[in-house]
Order: sequence, then C-alpha cells, then structure tokens
Amino acid sequence: MNLRGYFSLITVCTTAIASSVYADEKAAYLDPTLPIDVRVDNLVSRMTLDEKISQMTHTAKGIERLGIPDYNWWSECLHGVARSKERVTVFPQPIGLAATFNPEELQKAADMISDEARAVYNASVKAGNTIDCYTGLTFWTPNINIFRDPRWGRGHETYGEDPYLTSQMGMAMVRGLQGDDPTYLKTSACAKHFAVHSGPEPLRHQFDAVTSKKDLKETYLPAFHRLVTEAGVTGVMCAYNSYEGQPCCGNNQLMRKILLHDWKFDGYVTSDCWAIADFIYGHKTHPDSISASADAVLHGTDLECGAVYKSLKNAVEAGLITEQQIDISLKRLMKIRFRLGMFDDDAHNPYAGIPHDVLESEPHKQQALELARQSMVLLKNDKGVLPLSPKVKKIALIGPNADNGTTQLGNYNGFPSENITLLDALKAEPGIEVAYAPVSDFIALKDGYDLNMLDELCKDADVIIFAGGLSPTLEGEEGDAGGIEGFQGGDKTSIALPAVQTEIMERLSAFKKPIVFVCMSGSAISFNWESENIPAIIQAWYGGQSAGTALADILFGRYNPSGKLPITFYKSDSDLPPMEDYSMKGRTYRYFDGDVLYPFGYGLSYSKFKYENLKCPKSADTSDEVTVSVDVKNVGKHYGDEIVQLYLSHKGEIEEAPLCQLAGFKRVSLAPGEKKTVEFKLSPRDLAVVDEYGDILTGPGSVEIYAGGVCPTSPQRFSAGTVDTRLELSGEVKKFDY
Repeated sequence: MNLRGYFSLITVCTTAIASSVYADEKAAYLDPTLPIDVRVDNLVSRMTLDEKISQMTHTAKGIERLGIPDYNWWSECLHGVARSKERVTVFPQPIGLAATFNPEELQKAADMISDEARAVYNASVKAGNTIDCYTGLTFWTPNINIFRDPRWGRGHETYGEDPYLTSQMGMAMVRGLQGDDPTYLKTSACAKHFAVHSGPEPLRHQFDAVTSKKDLKETYLPAFHRLVTEAGVTGVMCAYNSYEGQPCCGNNQLMRKILLHDWKFDGYVTSDCWAIADFIYGHKTHPDSISASADAVLHGTDLECGAVYKSLKNAVEAGLITEQQIDISLKRLMKIRFRLGMFDDDAHNPYAGIPHDVLESEPHKQQALELARQSMVLLKNDKGVLPLSPKVKKIALIGPNADNGTTQLGNYNGFPSENITLLDALKAEPGIEVAYAPVSDFIALKDGYDLNMLDELCKDADVIIFAGGLSPTLEGEEGDAGGIEGFQGGDKTSIALPAVQTEIMERLSAFKKPIVFVCMSGSAISFNWESENIPAIIQAWYGGQSAGTALADILFGRYNPSGKLPITFYKSDSDLPPMEDYSMKGRTYRYFDGDVLYPFGYGLSYSKFKYENLKCPKSADTSDEVTVSVDVKNVGKHYGDEIVQLYLSHKGEIEEAPLCQLAGFKRVSLAPGEKKTVEFKLSPRDLAVVDEYGDILTGPGSVEIYAGGVCPTSPQRFSAGTVDTRLELSGEVKKFDY
C-alpha cells in the first residue's frame, strides 16, 4: 500500500494535506524532488515544542495536522525479522554466522532479511498499525560488541571475540539491511551497544567499565568505527553501563568526542531501552528525569527507548537545554524517516513495492540452510566416525537439544512456518530407524527417566548421537535467561558443560559404540571429558530453522563441514580473569597464552589442506601496501571449503602487542588434489599496532606473518599446517586516527 492509502487509514490522506495551508509552496517537506535536509528543516520548523518532544521516544505518536504517521522505532532482526506476527525466515544466531567466516553470504542473507522486513512493514501499514513494537523499519541490529568473556550471556548475539572478524561481518550485515540506493534506505541498521559493553548482565544498569586507552582503541572501538565510517550505518545504540564514570548515553568521550566529533557520525543515536532511567536509579549520576533527559540529548542521544524524555519540556523551561538543541536531535530522527520513504508516494521509493510473498520464499529458506551448514564446526573426528557409514541403519538419539526448536531459534528471533530439529531430520532419512529419548534437560534428568533406560535405547543402535549443550533460555539477556544453578541474570557462572550431560555420555561410552556429541550453544563450553573420550564432536551453535537438516547433511557426508571457531574454547573457569575486569590481558586468542580446549579459527573438515609457499616482500616502507600470498592444496579425498586465515604479530618488537592478530581471511573451495593461490593486500593501517598510549602506529621493525587454518598461537596439535614469514618495515612512523 502506498503512503496515500496509509493516510486514509488513519484519516489523514495526502489529498487532504495538499488542500490544507501546509501544502502550499511553503510545504517543502512534501516535495520529494527537494534534498532531504531541506525537507527535514521545513517540517521541523512547523512543529511545536510538544510535538517535537513527542517524536523523540521509541513510540512516536502521529501528528495528524502535519501528516506524520504513528511510528515505533523498536524493531529487531538479529538473524531474521524478530518477534513479528508474520512467519519469517530464521537464519543461524550471529555467533554461528561468524563461524562461517563468510561476509559475502551474510550480506546476501541480510538483503533477504530486509526484503522480509519491508514485507512485514507493508502489512503493518495496511493493517493501520505502525505504533506497536516490531512493525517498523529501524532495526536495532547488529550487535558488534566483543565477546571477550565466554560467561557473558549475550555473546551469541555477536560475531565473536575478534575485532577484525566482527568488523567484516558487521559491515556485511549493515550493507545488506540498508541497501544501496543513494536516497532511500531499505531499512535502517543500528550498531550496538556503543561501545565498551559485554557484561556482567545482572550489573549492567549500574556497572562502570574501565579500560586502558590501548584496549579501547585496539579492541572495543574498531568495529564501531568501520561500521560508521565505511559501511555507513545509520543508527547507533548507546549502552546501559557507564564508561569511566559517565553513563554511555551521556558520555563525553564516547559520544561527543569519538562518535560525533572524530567520526562525524550523521545518523541517529538511540538509548538502549530504559537506559536513560539508569542515569537516575542505576548510576545515580543525575537527580531527576529533567536533568537526565537534557544531558542525554546534549550528549547526542537523539531517541530514547523509554519515557524519561517526556521531561524535556520541563528541561527547556528550567534552562538546561534549548529548543534549538532539541531540534538537532529531532532533525536526525526525521531524516531517517524521510530516507525510509515515510513521507513519499511509493513511486519514488525503490523498496516500497517489495511483495508479501518474499516471506519464507524458497531462496530465503535455501540461504538459511546453507548458512547453517557453513556455521557448524567439526571439533573432533577420530576413528572415522563421520561421515556416518552407509551401513548405519539405526541411530540412538538422546539429549535435551535433539528435538528442541526453541534452542535452535536463538534469541531476538522470528518464527518460521517450519523449524526442523535434528530428530525431524533423522526421521526423514530413508532407511534409518531412530530410537529417541531426551533423558535429561540441560542440568538434570527429566522426570520419569534414569540412566538405566539407556541400555534398552542403545542396545541395537549402530551409532549414538547425544545432542546437548545449552539454550538461549539459559544464556541470554538479563531478564530473558538464566535463573537456575550455574546461570545468573543471563550470564553463566561457569563455562563447564552441566554435569548431568557428561554423566550421560560417560554411560553411553560404555556401550563401545560410535558416539557423536552435537553441542548447541551460543558460547564456549569446557567439555574436557568429552574432548578426550567422545570420538566425534560438532559445535552446532543455535542454527536457525534448518539446523536439523544441516546437521543431517554433515552427519551423512552430503556436506563437508567448513566452519571455524570465532571464539576461544577454554579448558577451565580458572583460565578466565574476573568478568568485571575489562582489561584484555589474558583474554581471547590475542592475549591468552595458556593451553586451550579448542583455539580461535579452528575447525576440521572431512578433507585435509596443506599450506605452502607463503610469499611477501622481505622488506617494505611504512607507507607501502604489501601483497601477501599463500598456496593451499586439498590433499584429502573430499571436495570442501577451507577458510584461509592471515595473522600478524608484532610481539617480537612491542611487548604489549597481541600474541597475534587476524588481518584477513578468505573462503576457498577445493576439489581433491586442487591447489589455489590466495592473495591478501595489507595497507599501512593493516600493519599498525596500538601502543600503550592508544596511538595507532606503523613504524620501523619486524612483523611476523602467518597463514593457515587456525590462529598460530594454538598448540601444535591444532597447527593446521600454519606457515610463516617475516617482513621488515623501514621508513617514517605513520600515525592513524583509528
């Protein structure tokens, strides 16, 4: 339906506007041929102070006399249009998408998600309802916080622990969501939560994060910087917590200096929901809603998800903020709405005609399946257990995630018409008999079940599959997850696999049959006994609507696994610093120098790949672009994909440098015996290191360069044939802003 039709539904039609005093030659905001900034200025000039303030909370009521429709800014599409009444396609959870190391395919998925978002929005307009949550086109996605601690409950919303990988995947998501029209946005993406935010969940409303200048520049800001300056993200969400004594949504350094002044961000900033109320009741930095609302707007928080901004008129009357200062924020908000086409006839908007039948279309479902396949990481495959032999006729399927549609849909999810679990997929396999029982939930045996019943279940099975791990009902956002032993406010209190699951697998191993452990989780779990004793392990994340089909394709060898870990799997809680400590010392593959269960970048294939002939100049100037190439060959018997990873290390020159740092990656497809040369271009900025003062520098010295199928700091048993060389840099020191 076009805008005129919508206005008729809310009793404000374009024809009526055209006949009013506001549709004369002065009503520039109604003229789609004029620049958007001119139109925005004209519209805002016609609004009263009360009307302006009414547009600065997430539930923006329409203004009939100006033809401004109702609008709710709060929508989500973390891995598909979320929480809609419509049936939609659900892709893997972002941590699983990160494991694909495939931004090109993620951008395709994001483009499909934005198609479905337009279809959902069009249906909402047709129904005359755009004031409810999850009906709009402003999506508070992606979450590009760094998953620095595996106990953080919301880590599975992110793209992992590495700033470079997070940047690449985040930019792909933004570009797919926003489209490429120079005037109109397909949807508006939003980078969250700016900027030093990753738990603890139960403390987020009063927690004060503190970092070194080095960690801020090296770890917490890079992804936000690239989404703002390269991908053109149109929204940023500031975080609940405070940073170095000031709430993030009212922070001098993060908001005023970095985001607005240094990066010149010209989109809109929204608070996280009820984060402005935390100024008063959580952080206790402001005495009342009048001062809190004024301070947030003056720091650049244009929109509040909440209701504190209703006090802005009192703040103006008290002299804490002027109407002209409010106009700055309001114009940013209205510009987004103009760019989304809300004031123009459909004929002007290339995205307005996206039909309803794009929802769950066949290409979308196929993309969800393909990304689920690519996301899954084969962690162990001893004794030729996988792929399953054609002789397998009966499978014993056990565990809390064997038939759990809630788990695989993740969080901030939509709802598909068909959600295929592992049990569904195995039952659909021709000639396969499945004996199924959950036996336990995640932390305890289920009522009516005991370990003795495993004897009958498994006695004549050819193979046993235990599908366990965790669930987004246990790890997630404060208030949405947790509340049982081992979980608190969404966070985990331990990274250990719940003991009951190990107890069951110990019993299963006594049958001396092939066993596969399928772990569905959004975070790293320490399953040390399983790693030593279970012959085959697949990390399946929360794989979306096609998780079961993807797993079956891998189990039966129709798809060769290719996923790589976007996070480090540690061995023990004792490996982790306190969660409240935001220093990166001892965290992630870049700074943890101990032994690990499975390292960043790790993942097996049914084939094997050999790396050789790593080439780069022996020396270069600090202002030169450097070309690095490496040969990778499939020396196995199966066609497959390999993710070639490039790492740099300045550790030999600068003591505080990371052990190594991901600087590039490429997915290549190789037939048995096939060899390809993979090339990377490294700019002077790519070769830079952040010093202890937060300065980003490329200077004379030695840079170690590694290429392979896993990070080079991992123990030898995970080496994946990593090759290395050394580059000597000379010349003047180059300094970069970010």
